[in-house]
Amino acid sequence: MTIQSLGVGSGLALDDLVTQLLEAERKPKQDRLDAREEQIEAEISGLGQLKNRLTDFQEAVDDLRSDNGINKREPTISNPSEDDDILSAEASNSALEGDYAIAVKQLASGSRIETADAIDGGFSDSSDSVLGTGSGSLTFKIGNTSDTFTINVTAGMTLAELREAINGADDNFGVNANIISTGTTDGGAKLVFTSDITGSGNDLTIVNDNNLADLDRVATTDSTETATYLSPIVSAQNAIAEVDGIEVQSASNEFENTIQNVSFTANELSPATATTDLATYPDGFIYQTSTLTIGFDKTGLEEKINKFVTDYNSIISEIQTLTRYGESDLEEDGALAGDSLVRGIQSGLASLVGGGVSGSSLGSLFGIGIEFDEDGKLEIGSTDFGLGTGQDRLEDALDDSFDDVATLFSDENEGIATKLYDYIEQFVSFSGILSTRERAARDDKDQVFDDREQFELRMLNVEQTLRDRYLNLDQTVARLNQTGQALLASLG
Repeated sequence: MTIQSLGVGSGLALDDLVTQLLEAERKPKQDRLDAREEQIEAEISGLGQLKNRLTDFQEAVDDLRSDNGINKREPTISNPSEDDDILSAEASNSALEGDYAIAVKQLASGSRIETADAIDGGFSDSSDSVLGTGSGSLTFKIGNTSDTFTINVTAGMTLAELREAINGADDNFGVNANIISTGTTDGGAKLVFTSDITGSGNDLTIVNDNNLADLDRVATTDSTETATYLSPIVSAQNAIAEVDGIEVQSASNEFENTIQNVSFTANELSPATATTDLATYPDGFIYQTSTLTIGFDKTGLEEKINKFVTDYNSIISEIQTLTRYGESDLEEDGALAGDSLVRGIQSGLASLVGGGVSGSSLGSLFGIGIEFDEDGKLEIGSTDFGLGTGQDRLEDALDDSFDDVATLFSDENEGIATKLYDYIEQFVSFSGILSTRERAARDDKDQVFDDREQFELRMLNVEQTLRDRYLNLDQTVARLNQTGQALLASLG
């Protein structure tokens, strides 16, 4: 007799029995694997969160450990009125502190060339005026510089077509052509060329390459550059300013290193009033000055310090959350509850933050108003210890001891930011302690996966053994039942 399913032959619930036995065999091991995997995933997540917080804090610390980041100079400008925008300025960290009175007397500009009136050999009052019947080329250049491009002129080309060819040239270095109609027969249409290249001596030159007579009307010189045709109506000029009464010039509106390690840009002319005192004011104007002040970037440093406090507190909050123990059975423990490594990181951070710096007269963070609160976090203190509140101490230090504030953080041997950066690096770098432990936890998770596979294979073997065993029982009982039924039938 062949039995297709357990219990069919005997009528016993053998299939359910096998299922229950398998579940009893599976549950303890599976629960252990699930608990282990959950613990590892919580550890990986917790380590990742802590590493991210430490990395954010390290970035904030990095700004404070560098002289370039902490000793930045901040230019401020006071103009004659709020409506003025005469100057803008930048300063390097090596710029000296100081105040400078600056007046902008002239802005840099490029040259401007116009064709002659119609009555003097120019063009009639139409953009369709034809340049001539010959073909040649015009070369546009600035003195002996490398700024140059050439336009081919074809027979019958109009003023409008020449304008478009100039303005659309790929190698055009900054020449703009336009047509202005005077509205009179004598004036006619004027072709106007303007150049963006500023600075004295940088006038635009237009060369009649083939010496075509018709093109002399739109050129400044012939191919030998000895003849003179059109001349600039406005010549290119330098920007002129006065710095503490000293006249300075620049080929552009940007004055670089006129004041050492400072650059300022002239945006508009300074307000001026006419005067007849030409002995004192040769150009006939008295200019109002703007004040350029080069000082430390106190606001920027204060923002960095506040971010330092905020990011430190974020780390402490994260550590406290990750390492806490639940206060009841209903409250879960943190992902890294009781972890000695994480607690050690907190202790190390607190030790460095609370340490002293002998190279700074401020001594420690207390000197700039930063204190520990009862939860081990930082705050700008509100208590007056006879030295003012924490905010008072911070503002006084930035106003009176800026260099000492910088030293407090950036001293190459004792600076708080310097030491914190190196301390955090040993945990968050690729070969750091947290990174190494994170990789080890991921390896453990992979091992759990392998253990699950091995466990499932073993459970398949257990199931097959149980089914073989109870199949024999099912068949035996089925045969006994069959024999019993035959005996009863014969006796009946």
